[in-house]
Amino acid sequence: MASAPEQYNAWYHTRRGHWIAEREFALIMRLLAPRAGATLLDVGTGTGHFARRLAACGFAVTGIDLDGAALTYAHTKGANIAYVQGDAQRLPFVDGHFDYCTAITSLCFVTDPAAAVTEMWRVARCGIVLGLLHRHSLLYRKKAGRGAYASARWDDMTTVKGWLQRIMPATWCAGYAVFLPGAGLMARLIEPLVPASWPTGAFLAVTVRRPHAP
Repeated sequence: MASAPEQYNAWYHTRRGHWIAEREFALIMRLLAPRAGATLLDVGTGTGHFARRLAACGFAVTGIDLDGAALTYAHTKGANIAYVQGDAQRLPFVDGHFDYCTAITSLCFVTDPAAAVTEMWRVARCGIVLGLLHRHSLLYRKKAGRGAYASARWDDMTTVKGWLQRIMPATWCAGYAVFLPGAGLMARLIEPLVPASWPTGAFLAVTVRRPHAP
């Protein structure tokens, strides 16, 4: 029988999971606009799916997660990534240790996301990127409180702005993706036509940068 981390990671290889992850990652990279060789902490890295994608794009990646089993699985997937077991709300790194921090669909399972955002900001020299489940979306109407989403929290920009009050001054921008989450033909046709600024996507990405950061 497959273990929980294997089952979780296998979702990314399903037709729907692959399409959704591609849309999420494309939006993250568009907002992040990284420079080559930048260091990055992936918070709530889980089985390392996005950490591996980020490393393949040229980041020097460290992944952190509380789930030891997920990290053990992540190690088996190779890639030049350092994995650390730890709490997003109390990151075990000195101030400014990384250029960037990401948290991609992981803060929805954190008890105090505002504390996690403050910690990410503390250890990031340039900025942070948050990838969140968006409350004002078709996916929320279909999946909130059910199945794999049973314990997940759904956020919106009003909530995120409340978190960001702790780390101002900063500049931020947001975008949305996965407007029709079924990944069928209609979703694939419509998705490229909807501007990322349209606030109904299931995936909300927010980039926050320090003033004068590269």
